[in-house]
Amino acid sequence: MKKNSLTLAGRTYEVQDYNRKDTLSSGLATTHEQVSEVYMEGEIKAVVDDVNGSDIELNKKDQK
Repeated sequence: MKKNSLTLAGRTYEVQDYNRKDTLSSGLATTHEQVSEVYMEGEIKAVVDDVNGSDIELNKKDQK
């Protein structure tokens, strides 16, 4: 079991993860897509995309 855990822990995203059906591949593909979108957007500020098209900025003072 320890060897299997080490294999999973060392796993990184691969392009083929989008076509694989296992949970790990799906999670890596989703995370890769999210990071790519944020990177391409170029935003430093945290925002939530509103359904109506406007962004809702998240401020630290609003988070508790």
